[in-house]
Amino acid sequence: MLHQFIKSLIAVGIILAVASCAPREIAVKPIRLEKKKEKELIAALDSIHAIRPSTLFTKVKSAYSDTSKSVTFKTTIRLVKDSFADVIISKMNLPVAAALITTDSISIANKLQKCVLQKDLSYFKEIFQVDFSYQNLEELLLGLPLGFDTTQKYFQINDPFQYIISSVKKKELRRELRNRNERMRNNRRNDDNNFVFVYQLAADLKSIKRMSLNSPSDTTSIEIDYLSRDSIDNYLLPNEVNIVIKTPRNRIVIDLDYGSTTVNEPQEILFTIPEEYETCGFKEN
Repeated sequence: MLHQFIKSLIAVGIILAVASCAPREIAVKPIRLEKKKEKELIAALDSIHAIRPSTLFTKVKSAYSDTSKSVTFKTTIRLVKDSFADVIISKMNLPVAAALITTDSISIANKLQKCVLQKDLSYFKEIFQVDFSYQNLEELLLGLPLGFDTTQKYFQINDPFQYIISSVKKKELRRELRNRNERMRNNRRNDDNNFVFVYQLAADLKSIKRMSLNSPSDTTSIEIDYLSRDSIDNYLLPNEVNIVIKTPRNRIVIDLDYGSTTVNEPQEILFTIPEEYETCGFKEN
């Protein structure tokens, strides 16, 4: 009996010893990138921004949360370049809302309350505290450098492990981030209405890996991480995206998981407003 117990004890010891020798996760050291000149990185940004499909169709698993609520839903998007984005939002495979965003307006049909809301694009500011144009929406959905402007001056932020381009120099960027944090603590505003853009390019310079936008005027910041991409008809389109919007009064997190994506196929507007729909009685901010 004692002999059998000792054999069992040895067997357990062997198992523990093997387990202790199992491979452990090793922290991956960042890879030092090949040096690139500032003009090379800016040219890469310009190329990424210029290459876009004429149309996009995709179904996106979406998750939204802020300081007061959290919801998940599915979004079907039909987009035509420089024209419109037709959006259907569904829960449990039932459409609950639809939207049509054009270059100058947004219309939202609430299918549960049977009402419609029609606004100009300043409505984005009411919802997210961020000024958004239709082109910005296209850039976001297609994974392009948001707000990139060939007439704007850009600067390389030297980092041996990342390719980073900013709309301000490194010293100004550090000062702005420091001042923004101080304004947030003291609940103060700044009269500067310009966003500070920071773009992190992928190592192959073929896509955007991460973007951040900071507004000195109201301490709003947007962080967009393109966690993965799919190559579809030679376009590197988003697959998984994480967006964090911070304002003095809110923190909004949006996760997007793209699927069933196609490009350059004819798309049409499906958005309609039934005759019986009234104007939605949403409270204005």
